[in-house]
Amino acid sequence: MESVNAEKPTEQTDNSNANNDEPKQVEESVVEAVETEKQNAGNEFEYLERNEFTSEIYKIEVKNLGYFGIGEFKKLLKKTLKFDITKIKSPTRKEFAFVCFRTAEDQQRAVETLDGYKWKGKVLKAMLAKASADPLQKRRADEETGDVQPKRQRTAGEATCPLSDMPYEKQLEQKKDEMAAVLKKYTKELRHLNTAAIPHLDKFEFKGVLPSPTIEGYRNKNEFTVGKNAEGEIVVGFRLGSYCHGSVEVAAVQELPHLPAQAKWAALTFQQLVRQSKFQPFNPVGNLGHFRQLMVRCSSNTGEVMIVAGIYSSNLSEAEQLELQQEIKSFYEREEQQSGEFKCSSLYYQDVKHREAGQQVNPVTHLLGNTHITDSIQGLQFRISPLAFFQVNTAAANVLYQQAIDMVAPTEETTMLDICCGTGTIGLAFAKHCKHVLGVDIVADAIKDAQFNAEANNIKNCKFIAGNADDFIKSMVHEAVYAQEPGKQLDLVAVVDPPRAGLHNRSITAIRSASGLQRLVYVACNAHSAKRNFIELSRPESKHYKGEPFYPKCAVAVDMFPHTTHTELVILFEREASPK
Repeated sequence: MESVNAEKPTEQTDNSNANNDEPKQVEESVVEAVETEKQNAGNEFEYLERNEFTSEIYKIEVKNLGYFGIGEFKKLLKKTLKFDITKIKSPTRKEFAFVCFRTAEDQQRAVETLDGYKWKGKVLKAMLAKASADPLQKRRADEETGDVQPKRQRTAGEATCPLSDMPYEKQLEQKKDEMAAVLKKYTKELRHLNTAAIPHLDKFEFKGVLPSPTIEGYRNKNEFTVGKNAEGEIVVGFRLGSYCHGSVEVAAVQELPHLPAQAKWAALTFQQLVRQSKFQPFNPVGNLGHFRQLMVRCSSNTGEVMIVAGIYSSNLSEAEQLELQQEIKSFYEREEQQSGEFKCSSLYYQDVKHREAGQQVNPVTHLLGNTHITDSIQGLQFRISPLAFFQVNTAAANVLYQQAIDMVAPTEETTMLDICCGTGTIGLAFAKHCKHVLGVDIVADAIKDAQFNAEANNIKNCKFIAGNADDFIKSMVHEAVYAQEPGKQLDLVAVVDPPRAGLHNRSITAIRSASGLQRLVYVACNAHSAKRNFIELSRPESKHYKGEPFYPKCAVAVDMFPHTTHTELVILFEREASPK
């Protein structure tokens, strides 16, 4: 394998597709970037001097908080005191927290307001705080002084699919034990918190873990990092460790069992593009370079491949961005003419940098081919846009959705609320069994896909809304209630499939307060994180949690992620029937 190092800018320019008349400024900028990196090595606070925003500059420390929750403290700052905060950090939750702001004015106003402020029976103390050290630079400095010992670097397999050396039956046994332990911990806590739940918990059933129909090459979406391996070669693959633990090394992915051949091809071709380009791979040490990441989406149904090139553009002019877009496009146009097994069906450029206030996603620009790819679940065709959520294991998603349908057992009188609906996959799978489906998702492009998918599959009883689920749950419930025919019993069920962190507390309170909602299916991609939501759904009614609690009835896990430690857990919750 040819090594192309940033320390050899002349070689890199000679190997590129660039014109021989390329200005020498390109080489000079590369050399300058490398020299800057060398000069800054070991400087734990160099990042504060970069020409880009970091809220660490505008940080304060708040003391004497007593026992507190991050959520309630955030509510105090944002809603009560109207501060524009960027983040809250409480390393130990022991009576203090750090708060970061966007401007010096906000920082100073916060100190003046919070110092001496009375909250929850405590008098707070607030003061300016120092910025945190760059964790990677600090780790390296500590290793040099012997304060910490260097860790053995993991392999790509250990980092991404640590169970791959274990027989699949053993993987399922391990995951079953883990899910059983999570549920045991949840039900034990609930027994103490809500004694009314005990009769329901005595009947609660965990049905084990269902296997994935496909265990090799199953991932239809992969996000690769552009960087360098231990030998200094440019690689498009997976990071072997985290920045805060002192690692920026990237390893190749060709031997990983859970990636399909199309994704491996895409990583290799993009790696070839980066190695021959005058533009540099991104380096988080100093935020240097340009090629940052690569997202690849594959269709198990059609074989289509979508490539999204993630570019760090903070150090690029508008003209350079356009030049780089054209370079990426031209490269894959040439690839199209090759006689290889795979082709790029859809090509996008993504501007990946620090998001501005209120920005939900990094924007994408279509460069080549189709704007979408298509895949199939439950016999339905789904159009998938670059940023929309779609289950990463298509074959296992069929199993997952069928389990949700079987749990609910919908009838022609059932209205289903699809909360965090993405491209509408769960809702559309339910549609043929229901009277009506209402879906909501915060990603507008995903809703466009959901609407298109409903029309493409000739499904007429679905409505999808773009917006924050927290704001729409109540209105969706009201719409279902008002649409119910007089004299007929309303059967309203919600299915939630939230991100890994779970549902926001506002969504839980909205679900709890929706009196017409009697059943809920919770699809958790991280049962450990979701346990908080399970408790919130089941705890006794209170001033904050209005509405009767939901009790768990049954649960089943589906192995959506073979060779990894992750498992999808599906739980059916029901409210206690009101006495007639």
